[in-house]
Amino acid sequence: MKIKRLFIAMSFSSLIFISGCDKEKPLPASSPDPTSMFGVDRNINIMTIDNYLGRSDVAYRDMRMLFDPADYVFIGGNPDLDATIKGFKIVPYPFLASLSELPVKGAYKGNTLYTLTWDSFGNIETATANYDESLMILEDLFPKDKVIFLMCGGGGYAGMTKALLIKLGWDESKLYNIGGNWAYQGKNSYEIIKYAENPNEHNIFATWRADYAYIDFSKLHKK
Repeated sequence: MKIKRLFIAMSFSSLIFISGCDKEKPLPASSPDPTSMFGVDRNINIMTIDNYLGRSDVAYRDMRMLFDPADYVFIGGNPDLDATIKGFKIVPYPFLASLSELPVKGAYKGNTLYTLTWDSFGNIETATANYDESLMILEDLFPKDKVIFLMCGGGGYAGMTKALLIKLGWDESKLYNIGGNWAYQGKNSYEIIKYAENPNEHNIFATWRADYAYIDFSKLHKK
């Protein structure tokens, strides 16, 4: 009987230990860098993101378009989403809301879920839904019960997304701008475009690999 009780006690202790090991460690508090133009987080950013991947309490979002018409080559970027980070879902910001002024030409000017206006300081003044489904889409793509890591090419679209969500009532403490994938040098890159190594080969645009949030504006109901 004593042996049986000892075995049960040891088993119970083991379950507690395993449960404790499986519990995810608390994240550092959201802390935008005041020296960053886009408010990139000081603790969780493109240099440290590999330490925070695969968490069940985080929604990972890449805010770039697959093929952006804006001339990001002009500032040393890439308008084509050639790679993302494993676990990130692609949700293009230009489809979510009207763009503030960009430092490049050719910005997207098509349909958006929201139309924004800004005050004299560049802060969002109004966010008007253009479709009955606009808020539903954002609530599905940016779950309020999770922390949300926002990434783009250089940090701009991620910053715009964060500002939009805060304006619409999301908890600011759960939103992290982790910066731009163009500077990513980690071990979890996920290739979308395979560039040809010689002139006789073609680039391969493996868009089927992308976890992409497709918004069909023709099926939405205008307000």
